[in-house]
Amino acid sequence: MVDLTQIMDDEVFMAFASYATIILSKMMLMSATTAFYRMTTKVFANPEDCVTFGKGENAKKYLRTDDRVERVRRAHLNDLENIVPFLGIGLLYSLSGPDLSTAILHFRLFVGARIYHTISYLTPLPQPNRGLSFFIGYGVTLSMAYRLLKNKLYL
Repeated sequence: MVDLTQIMDDEVFMAFASYATIILSKMMLMSATTAFYRMTTKVFANPEDCVTFGKGENAKKYLRTDDRVERVRRAHLNDLENIVPFLGIGLLYSLSGPDLSTAILHFRLFVGARIYHTISYLTPLPQPNRGLSFFIGYGVTLSMAYRLLKNKLYL
């Protein structure tokens, strides 16, 4: 059985924990950004949220969609679809004893790609900016999964 202090002393695990914290904080910021856009544009998805700005038929005019709100919401949804697999595979990868420099390269590339993806989504920058950043992040996760399956798991 591995002692928790051994895991906390592992540099690769601590690097993963650091980059996971950065990327999860960024994902939490996307929730706040979505709420900010909804409040400033007065665009809501649920009828009960509209009550603050009006009653009855007057409240229904706030129950609509807005391109800017939808763009932020889609960027957040894309984060959820990509960060969760990175966290699971990255945790297993970091516990498998990889080389520190290789692991940090994986973590930095993923975090950088996700931050750039958000910037390119919200600005919006022309393609292939968003596509390239998506595939870099996705490729990093696949690379960690491949290395994990190839070197450490018994199939």
